[in-house]
Amino acid sequence: MDFLWAPWRMEYIGTARDDSQCIFCSKPMENDDKKNLIAYRGKTCYIILNYYPYNNGHLMIVPYRHFSEFNQLTVEEKLEIMNLTEQATLIIKAEMSAQGFNIGVNLGSVAGAGIAQHLHFHVVPRWNGDTNFMPVTSHTKVISEGLMDTCERLRKHFRKEP
Repeated sequence: MDFLWAPWRMEYIGTARDDSQCIFCSKPMENDDKKNLIAYRGKTCYIILNYYPYNNGHLMIVPYRHFSEFNQLTVEEKLEIMNLTEQATLIIKAEMSAQGFNIGVNLGSVAGAGIAQHLHFHVVPRWNGDTNFMPVTSHTKVISEGLMDTCERLRKHFRKEP
């Protein structure tokens, strides 16, 4: 059996969080997209880069509405999430030469959701050989581009109506 090691995520796991306020609700209300790494604002959902990425370009598609269950998505939200997922993969392929993607949602904390109370979808770009010895031997993940730079690089490609 192979194991996926992500020890750099311990910073996220070990960080005390104020769960009284949902970050997926508060970040878009702050109206500081650059600081908050919001790459795109749609009608029912927005795209934000993951502050603790598994790879460069790891982003999340998040409904504005606060809910946690998959069956609570409206038809309009489902359509926008799928359209934005398609658009994100095309943009990341073109801009970052991604060779593949992991796309998914973690439902509930036992399934790995770090913020289980607000449903969100992950888009994780992948490249051949993107895993290496660094996380295992030195608890270090190599992210070759700064989050602000990646966000700006991707933001310019999203269009208003996918």
